[in-house]
Amino acid sequence: MKHVLCLCLGMFLAGPAVAAETIRYVALVDGGTQAGEQVVRKEDDGTTHVDFIFKDNGRGPELKEEYKLAADGTYSQYKVTGTSTFGARVDETFSRNGNAAKWKSTSDHGSQPVTGTALYSALGGTPDGFSVALTALSRRADGKLPLIPSGTLTVRKVAEAEVSRGQDKRSVQLVAMTGVGLTPTFAWATNGNNPRLFAFIYPGFLQLIEAGWEANADALEARQKQSEGEVLIGMEQRLAHPLSGTTLIRNARVFDSEKAILGDASDLMIRDGRIVSISNGGGERAKADQVIDAGGKVLLPGLFDMHAHFGPWDGGLHLAAGITTIRDMGNDNATLQQLMVQLEENRLLGPDVVPAGFIEGESKMSARNGFVIKNLEEAKKAVDWYADHGYPQIKIYNSFPKEVLRDTAAYAHQRGLRVSGHIPAFMRAQDAVEQGYDEIQHINQLMLNFFVTPQTDTRTLERFYLVARKTDGLDLDSKPVQDFVAMLAKKQIVVDPTLATFEFIHQRSGEQSPIIADVADHLPPDIQRSRKVAEMDIPDDATAALYTRSFDKLVEFVGRMYKAGVPVVAGTDELSGFTLQRELELYVKAGITPAQVLQIATWNGAKYTRTLEDRGSITVGRRADLVLIDGDPTLDIADIRKVALVIKHDRAYYPSEINEALGIKPFASPVMIQVQDSR
Repeated sequence: MKHVLCLCLGMFLAGPAVAAETIRYVALVDGGTQAGEQVVRKEDDGTTHVDFIFKDNGRGPELKEEYKLAADGTYSQYKVTGTSTFGARVDETFSRNGNAAKWKSTSDHGSQPVTGTALYSALGGTPDGFSVALTALSRRADGKLPLIPSGTLTVRKVAEAEVSRGQDKRSVQLVAMTGVGLTPTFAWATNGNNPRLFAFIYPGFLQLIEAGWEANADALEARQKQSEGEVLIGMEQRLAHPLSGTTLIRNARVFDSEKAILGDASDLMIRDGRIVSISNGGGERAKADQVIDAGGKVLLPGLFDMHAHFGPWDGGLHLAAGITTIRDMGNDNATLQQLMVQLEENRLLGPDVVPAGFIEGESKMSARNGFVIKNLEEAKKAVDWYADHGYPQIKIYNSFPKEVLRDTAAYAHQRGLRVSGHIPAFMRAQDAVEQGYDEIQHINQLMLNFFVTPQTDTRTLERFYLVARKTDGLDLDSKPVQDFVAMLAKKQIVVDPTLATFEFIHQRSGEQSPIIADVADHLPPDIQRSRKVAEMDIPDDATAALYTRSFDKLVEFVGRMYKAGVPVVAGTDELSGFTLQRELELYVKAGITPAQVLQIATWNGAKYTRTLEDRGSITVGRRADLVLIDGDPTLDIADIRKVALVIKHDRAYYPSEINEALGIKPFASPVMIQVQDSR
């Protein structure tokens, strides 16, 4: 979830209050644990100061803002300084003098003429920026607010609620803002002529609410989930194309994921969401209710993203990329259970979810997902809950008490669950494997095996900076490295490297994120701009070169593990859809063939989610989770972006339609479903 907060906070920034007053907000996680605060102070001279700090899982931003507003409620002067979630320097300014606007950040600078009302859209800052946007929008008769450098912000009210604090009662409104990012942003606002932020809630993760009103947070979250669900049902109904009766896919080159080879053209018949027959292409035309003429295009099994943290607005991006199954690697349990039911009932646009049960240990640096435990008894209760709810595995996290790891892993195995995770603080990866791990998440958790000492606290940002500094100097042919890889291969320890996510360790301010660099022109301008912001503190060219060499060696290490027989699965932990596509490209860069990479993203995904009997290959009897590609990704893995049609069970999706609904320029023309005349 590392980008959840920065994406939400970078949208609007800073905010007003009434004269000479202070408003304090508290940031809550895990159903009430305070993880930060925001203090907004309005001075008599019209200057507003905002102090914001949020720390979860040993990381988070620390920001100070200062601004003045023009008569129309937009910024005349603005400044934010501090550090980002991963420690990068934040230093951004904006000013407007008459019709001349100019800005400068660590990643870009510019100026442009502006006529009339327009709000600067800052790259990084605090949630109080919702207040500025809301107030400025309330003064616009057309409900639209032009943005600087580009775009237009709109807002609409979607719900109301009454909150109370003792005898004090207040009516607040839930608003949906569009025009920034790929999906609507929801916030709770006060009513009246000058609305401001009352609460910002990211369901299952964060509740930021005005101090003194915390007791209302859970009810507001429940109401927000309901309202968001109503909007999302409309998306599923609009973008899904049900496949009733039988559907014939003609002339498709089928990828054999078990053998990692591309076959000749075939015809597939689908009924009730299952593959019922596969025959040689070009034969006698079978009768079907719908026909899809693949025209010789490549047909893949549905892709797996093996490291997601699913949110209700992620589904479209997953499906548009051909991802029909994700493994959720840590979420609020109640929220995830609710989302999975909505997916099963076709009330939510998105892939199927295979959940991993999150178990963390109690500490000041704990991530507050799933269960946070103190001892073996509590760990066993968490395992029991996940086993009883059908989870195939658990995920152990950074603060898990190492003294109970072995017994917890043994108990999980006894209950039939796989054991995976980060490496608990003050342990090495080889220790975790020896004590029962079946799988390790993230390439940095593997590499720290060679860099940590018994005193290294990997719950801090050191788990990123240590790998960035030291991997370049690691001899991959040395005996410790070779012995470690041999152990992983012998024990068949699965590795979920999330390489694309870790490209942030060498991205400098002003450089486009490698995740979207090749397709940036397909994305809205604000996304392009926001993805040029660095996350790591890289002060000079020498450091940048060192971190780049270290990342290249991480890529090489994944290739070496794969060739040594270590099982690899393709996960992301970042921007949905696009990150998996980049992840697969990096595996090819590591020396794995494109066909083998496709096998990793399909067959391996099914095998290690224990769903291989049901999906992961194009086989009679398995589910019709299928992806039609307008290109040949077995030759050029970049063609994986050219998704022309996605089938999930008994419903088809045109990625071009989904992308257009999200403000993305499509990557391929759709292959249309032809309904046959029943006469």
